[in-house]
Formats: sequence, structure tokens, C-alpha cells
Amino acid sequence: MSAILFYLFIKPLSLLPLRVLHVFSTGVYYMLYHLVGYRKKVVFGNLERSFPDKTPAEIKAIASDFYRHFCDLIFESIRMFSMSVEELRRRAYVTNPEYIRELEKLEKGVIIVAGHYANWEMIGTSFSQFTDYHVAALYSPIKDPFFSKVLSESRAKCGLELVPKNEGAAMFEASRDQTAFYLFGADQSPTSSKKSFWMEFLNQDTAVAFGTEKFAKNYDCAVVFGDIQRVKRGHYNMTFSLITENPQEEEHGMITIEHTKRLEEVIRRDPRYWLWTHRRWKRKREEAVEV
Repeated sequence: MSAILFYLFIKPLSLLPLRVLHVFSTGVYYMLYHLVGYRKKVVFGNLERSFPDKTPAEIKAIASDFYRHFCDLIFESIRMFSMSVEELRRRAYVTNPEYIRELEKLEKGVIIVAGHYANWEMIGTSFSQFTDYHVAALYSPIKDPFFSKVLSESRAKCGLELVPKNEGAAMFEASRDQTAFYLFGADQSPTSSKKSFWMEFLNQDTAVAFGTEKFAKNYDCAVVFGDIQRVKRGHYNMTFSLITENPQEEEHGMITIEHTKRLEEVIRRDPRYWLWTHRRWKRKREEAVEV
């Protein structure tokens, strides 16, 4: 059934130009936001708690713009199945590529940590074009084996290696002391409250995944924050800024606090492009034991 859905519907759609898919996206926006109300309760609740100083009208405007962007993400993800490397290079790029050369000179692993902001998939897929060294990303495999396979193949078109999260330690061990780049998305709700780091994020007591800091310290990887921005519809960029070159010298929690604070600054600057449909604050501190 998955293969039939892909080859009869998704794959043919992916062959259409993105400007045409964006027209479809606008239509789906009206359906999801105005008719179906997909996850409206989650989105509005997240926004109201994150921005208590904003008026109901301001919250409604952000939510509406978010749903427009969310629908663009759906159709841009479909287009990615047939998007050429050349088109991807035009649509997703790094604003300070010279900094990648500086990171390569460290001659060790570099963790690039970012959030589910703008179009992180397009940026992540594109990143291997900017370095000759190995690039890998940890991900949570989906249950459907067919879609897991085609998604992995699409994301690997520029050379990105997709590594299941439960194989992360083995990946770092195998490439210990080698120059490599590892892409992390560290802003979704952790799988376990007991293994989380707790801090304030967007005005709320928040459980933050500790994996970025753990791997950085265990394998002496530099940590860099990736600021992803929407340039215009269907076009995105990423700008790097250093968090630390020497993670083992940093105090406990510093790396986690810093990359979370930087993401918060990005979201506050323009909240329309973060993934507000996610139940980010479903875990409570009372359930947790401090890391």
C-alpha cells in the first residue's frame, strides 16, 4: 500500500515545479487551518504559553502564518523526492561557508545543532555539498519500512548519511578523532523525562534532550549552532556560530543551555517558522530526576 501511494500520488506530484506545488499548499492551508483545524488546540496553546505578552489577535496572526508555512513544508518535502542537487543548491545554502573550512582545521568531529525551524530538512540534505568530509545525521526511523527507505534515499542525494538514533554511539565510536560533521535537531520533547536537562525555554519549564552535550563531551566534538532562516518562499539558509571547541572543559549543562537559548532567540525573532504542532511541553519536571 505504501509503494502504491508513493508511485501513484507522491512521486508524480514531486515532479511538478515548486511554484506549482506552492499553489496547492495555499489551498491545503485553507483546508487545514480554516476547515479541519488540524492541531489548533496544540498550536494556540503552545503560542499562548510561549508569548503571554501578545494579544489574542497577535497570536492568531502568528498561528495563521505558521499554518501557511507548515503546508509549504509538506509540499516542499514532496518536491524533495525529485529535486535535483543543482536545484537544492539554489534553494538551501550556508551564508558563511568559509567557517566550515575553519571547522575542518580542528581535525575532529563537529556537532551542528539546530532546531526544527524554517525548512531544516532541505538545509540538512544540502549540507554535504559544502564539505568534502563525512556528514551524518541522527534520526528516528519511521515504522513503515518502504517510506523509511525512500526518505533515507532522498535525504542522502548530496551525500548525507542517515543514522538511527539507537546507533549513534556506535557511529561516534567508529569515527572517533576523525574530521566529520554531525547534524542534530535538539528541540523536540525528549523520550525520557529522567534523562532530560531542565531549564526555562519560551517562558516554560522545559525538558531538553541532553544528547548533544553528552556526545560532544564523550567524543570531544566541537559544537556549533546552526541558525536556519527562510529567505523567501522555498529558499532557506543557515548561518553558523560557535558554542565551544573544547566541550570537555565546559561546565555541566553549558552546551545544552547555550544551544537552547540561541534557538529561543531565533524563534522570538520570527515565531512563524518553528514547528508549533509538536506537543513540546508534554513532560513535567515532577516526573523527572535531574541529570
